[in-house]
Amino acid sequence: MTTTLKSAVIGTGAISKEHLSFLAKSERAHLASVCDLSPASAKYAASRFGADSVYANYNQMLDEVKPDVVHILTPPHTHKKIAKDCLEAGVHVFCEKPITATYDEFQELSSFAQSHNRWLIENHNYCFNEKILAIQKLIADDILGEVQEVEVRVALPIRDGGIFADENLPNPIHQMPAGVIHDFITHICSLVVRFIPDVSRVAAAWSNHGGGDLFKYDDLDATVIAGSAHARIRFSCHTLPKGFYVTVRGSKGYVETDLFQPHLRCVIPRAGDLLSPLINHFANGCDFVGSSFINFRNKIMQKTPYEGMHRLLDKTYQALIEDKQPPITFEDIERTNKLVHALLSEDKRF
Repeated sequence: MTTTLKSAVIGTGAISKEHLSFLAKSERAHLASVCDLSPASAKYAASRFGADSVYANYNQMLDEVKPDVVHILTPPHTHKKIAKDCLEAGVHVFCEKPITATYDEFQELSSFAQSHNRWLIENHNYCFNEKILAIQKLIADDILGEVQEVEVRVALPIRDGGIFADENLPNPIHQMPAGVIHDFITHICSLVVRFIPDVSRVAAAWSNHGGGDLFKYDDLDATVIAGSAHARIRFSCHTLPKGFYVTVRGSKGYVETDLFQPHLRCVIPRAGDLLSPLINHFANGCDFVGSSFINFRNKIMQKTPYEGMHRLLDKTYQALIEDKQPPITFEDIERTNKLVHALLSEDKRF
């Protein structure tokens, strides 16, 4: 049985470092090629991470390298065309989010992948962060009880500068239906459907509080209904401090975390009504102190909040090698993109 898959990367933007560092170290992958329209960028990435070859034309790379898996890390509006070419060449595709600009495009691409018996995987890396896995275990072990409420709230001051605020060189994400929020909405929705998968209704308010022509929206406030459970989604470019907050409330207790400054605060039954509050305070205090030291160390070592990506990629490659279903399935991507579509639908807005 094959134990290593030949891998190629298309696109050498900022996120490529996370993919390339995994491929360079993994025993399940062999980094065969790096492709980018900029030969200099491709050569630098290949040299840094030990790729065998460099290309500026991905079709030539597919013909000559014949990879087993391709990571598509290009701007979102290019994903569909590149993915279809890779799938047609018989290659599994791991694609950065958002996988396509629209839900219709995703459905077309998903059907195309399945008709060619290849896997199409969208990057839902935050679903595999340690704290999210810990929350899922609390649910599986019935410690939280039945999930009733979920809140995913992102605060990012991206209007204040950086790659999204440059009017002289607008980021391609501004071309997407949700503008800059589209760069984050897949992460948000993938977490929501992890905890309440059967969404039936949504209502969304999209705003541009900062004005101007560059940002289509800079604020999203949405409610999601799934049977008796519901979720709230918040994205703001104006709220501080920066954070990626996830709260899950069940019939027995609740848990919350910040994926940018990971910790886990659990309010759960521990020793009866009298002692549980005291034990919760003590346990959460100890976790917060320990997490603070870890987060400080990570800041010093310049670690990113992408620890879930390496876990997801490793599980994905293992599944492909063993000819099993990957950890992100067609159904997972379908639910996520269907929710994104519902949030963007005009008739769902306040």
